[in-house]
Amino acid sequence: MNQHRRQFVQRLGSVAALGALGSSASLLPLNAFAQLVEQVKIYYGFPAGSSGDSVARRVGEKLMGSAYTKNAGVVENKPGAGGRIALESLKPSPADGSVLALSPFSALAIYPHIYTKMNYEQKDFTPVSIAAVMHHGLAVGPLVPASVKTLKDFLAWAKANPKDASYGSPGAGSTPHFIGALLGLNAGVEMRHVPYRGSIPGVTDLVGGQIAAMVTPSGDFIANAKAGKLRILATSGEKRSPYLPEVATFAEQGFADLTTEEWFGFYAPAKTPAPVVAAANAAINAALKEKSVIDSLAIVGLIAQGSTPEEMGRSQKLEFERWGPLVKRIGFSAES
Repeated sequence: MNQHRRQFVQRLGSVAALGALGSSASLLPLNAFAQLVEQVKIYYGFPAGSSGDSVARRVGEKLMGSAYTKNAGVVENKPGAGGRIALESLKPSPADGSVLALSPFSALAIYPHIYTKMNYEQKDFTPVSIAAVMHHGLAVGPLVPASVKTLKDFLAWAKANPKDASYGSPGAGSTPHFIGALLGLNAGVEMRHVPYRGSIPGVTDLVGGQIAAMVTPSGDFIANAKAGKLRILATSGEKRSPYLPEVATFAEQGFADLTTEEWFGFYAPAKTPAPVVAAANAAINAALKEKSVIDSLAIVGLIAQGSTPEEMGRSQKLEFERWGPLVKRIGFSAES
């Protein structure tokens, strides 16, 4: 057994012992146990500055000094392919807790329904913890007249102006893409979809009048909405977003089947030992309870929310089963 492997096994034993101690372990200082890894690398599949990037960075900072890792996590952005590149990078990574990926559930619960060829499968990853919940929103920019103030107004305008009726999303096959597609199908209005590599470039084009509307995590609209550069017409939660209480939900406006609360979750490579997953889960959930993390996520419209690995896995399974029939109804595939 080489030295690196021996040290990892020793640390793994320490964390297993920590778990066996149960609640009494909380009375012991963190440095009473060897940390599993020196530093954790966190892959995130969208550009820096987007809402999910804030999750990766704020949580990553707070991992430092836990029983899981000695140093703060380092975020590596891998934008493109609707977030798939980050998971493709995670798949062959060491299953020792040194590399995680933060991903929206769509990359594992929706993409299998639309891509006939993917470089990963659900079985290639181990759920660690849900980290934050987001409500998607639909906003319009200056291409749409100021008289359009509600979702009903927008659909009427889109029907009357088919050449300009477009909506952007952070990627083809993403949850926001399908929310826009289902909205058009349900309302009988054809809208051209414009996919982007993440939210930020799409919001930039929305504010610049290049596209009529955008569907993306609602937090990515907040700054420009406050500045009067765009108007948020609907959000996708079961209830109104706590950060946009004045904006009605899709359900309130007659589109209950568009209710979606997507989450970002941390994944580890498959075959990561259970004690490692438990240590990572504990450190992540502790970070999510810190006020500074909660407040920083609120700024970008995200609700900090942890989970057990089992809860995350069950939620992913439910979303996988829900979106299969919806994707079939939309008729989208990677080849379409």
